[in-house]
Amino acid sequence: MKNKFLGILGIFCFLSMTITSCSDDDDSIINNEINGEEGEANDVFTKAEWYPGGELGTTSNEQGCYANPSPYVENNGLYVSFKRGESFFEKDYTLNTYPRRGLGPAWVRSGCLYCHPSYGHGKRQTSYQANTQGNGYLLVIYHPTAGVDANGNPYAANSYISEVTGMPQTKAMDPFLPPIDESKIRIDWKTVTSMPSGLALTFPDGESYQLIYPEVTIPQDAFNTNPKPDNYKVLLESTIGIYGTGLIDAIPDDSLKAQYAKEANYVELNPAMWDKAANTWAKSAMYTANGVNRIKKFTYAMTRGSLQDGAGANAIWNITNVTRSDRHYLYTTKAWAKAMSENEDVVAAIQNQGASETSLLHPYYGDGTKENISEMVNHLLGLNTPGDGDEFKKHFVDAAPYNGEEEMLDKDYYDFMVWHRGLGVPKARNLNSVKVQKGKKLFNKMGCATCHRPSWTTGNDDYWADKITKSQGPLPKYVKQVIWPYTDMVQHRLHMENDIRTGWCRTTPLWGRGLSLQETGAEDRLHDCRARNVIEAIMWHGYSKESDAYSSCEQFYKLSKEERDAVVAFINAI
Repeated sequence: MKNKFLGILGIFCFLSMTITSCSDDDDSIINNEINGEEGEANDVFTKAEWYPGGELGTTSNEQGCYANPSPYVENNGLYVSFKRGESFFEKDYTLNTYPRRGLGPAWVRSGCLYCHPSYGHGKRQTSYQANTQGNGYLLVIYHPTAGVDANGNPYAANSYISEVTGMPQTKAMDPFLPPIDESKIRIDWKTVTSMPSGLALTFPDGESYQLIYPEVTIPQDAFNTNPKPDNYKVLLESTIGIYGTGLIDAIPDDSLKAQYAKEANYVELNPAMWDKAANTWAKSAMYTANGVNRIKKFTYAMTRGSLQDGAGANAIWNITNVTRSDRHYLYTTKAWAKAMSENEDVVAAIQNQGASETSLLHPYYGDGTKENISEMVNHLLGLNTPGDGDEFKKHFVDAAPYNGEEEMLDKDYYDFMVWHRGLGVPKARNLNSVKVQKGKKLFNKMGCATCHRPSWTTGNDDYWADKITKSQGPLPKYVKQVIWPYTDMVQHRLHMENDIRTGWCRTTPLWGRGLSLQETGAEDRLHDCRARNVIEAIMWHGYSKESDAYSSCEQFYKLSKEERDAVVAFINAI
């Protein structure tokens, strides 16, 4: 019974207690009843829990709090760099205007705030336009089964298609066509009519809830590539809040290993991350950057192991396609380059406009013949590997009106990373509320804290620094801090309808999420924003009896409305 681990042995939680015992004290909750002083310990919460980011990482919870610098930033002379880095997050990038120059020639977004509204979770969308404010969706286009592509290359099941980038682009610089025509992307929201687990869409006390999920379709003719992809499926993944990411990066790998080893005793873990037979990390769990190994812990799919070479550090390059000294190459594909080189309208536009050395199309102009323009387009747009960096610089950057400089200067990138690592976590709210305190007790008794592990202690925070940050200066550092992110940093499976690619998804930190409505105007949750509120998010955990969290969800389902409201109040308070 691989997924009933929340009902086995009662590990890490009081699962031997029945639902009746969940209600054995404080049966009646007075919504406004207070037990304890603001910011102080009480019968249920410690004083430390008011400060989820610890002494060095906790900020206020006032309006705009997701954007606050951590106390470490303000106390260690990094505030000016933080604010300057913030501007690179908040302002759009352009094709050639300093200092946010170099957008394209194809891109996912022209700025970060589109994906991270007010620094928070993306918002649910009913259509796909890249630059809709709050559209945090990334298109996940992959092969659901193994096969062979048009060039005869084999691919594995669940692998990303190769014709477009892993983070697919729907925007491009004129006259190039975007790799995907976003006007042809369709998002349909479906309503669940019954749960395979047998849980009803009405709680036993009569209150109902609704579950919805997206189905996304992109027709083959929407791809401006040669070849066009075949045998593909499309899913959505939304961004999560970026506050406190530096604190997550400060969790030691040894602590992560201990957590995996503990959970491996009672639940199946992703074999790509954990070798159960050897009781240690799988080889693919290691993320290597410049010879340094770190355990993968960022993104739903666990693709990056260090904040300095993942998350925002990666996104500031591949979302905007803005090059820098350590990534002086384009985020494009050979299939798109080939299609653009064969497009007569593209070639004609370059021939008409590219002769001038001040034109952004000049690097593709060559000797001005259609044949040479086509060759240059295919060559330059197809330079999408690090090994081609010097050749790319020779042909593209030196020929563009940047005086040979990088598109994103080293100092700009350093300030951006000071900002990214320097974002604090909002202070918790209402922990002296009897209702919130009741919610915490229920949360623990139902076993929710098994996956949503409350706290971690950071180590020495010997962060990995890339060559740019090493040359520019120190980054915010969070040494020996007790933090409360409410995640075990492990991937689990919920077996939802139209689930995430591979089915494995990292437990999302809950800290600060209760401020989403205040900060972004929406409460959307889960990897594709299918849950419009906390209740829907919880009940998706019980969609299937195969879910790793079914037992906890079933217990939540059986609670009274008063108790359910208390659990929601607790989740929104932390």
